[in-house]
Amino acid sequence: MLLAHPAVLAELIDSYEALNLLHAEHGAKEARRRMEDVAYTLCVSTGTTDIDAALAAARRRLLEARPAGTVPAVA
Repeated sequence: MLLAHPAVLAELIDSYEALNLLHAEHGAKEARRRMEDVAYTLCVSTGTTDIDAALAAARRRLLEARPAGTVPAVA
């Protein structure tokens, strides 16, 4: 399986979380549509079939890709 570059995964996670917040706050149709697009891309990029599994797989991949001895940023 091809693996998405960690920078791409990080951008997708950030986009999904921002759109999810925007949709939750405003219920905007455009935010919901874009969020679904990003969720689909995350699923394809991680070889999963639901957004929760995709987010977990993407975060795991980011942890695996960081240089040894570095500490992940706290969100």
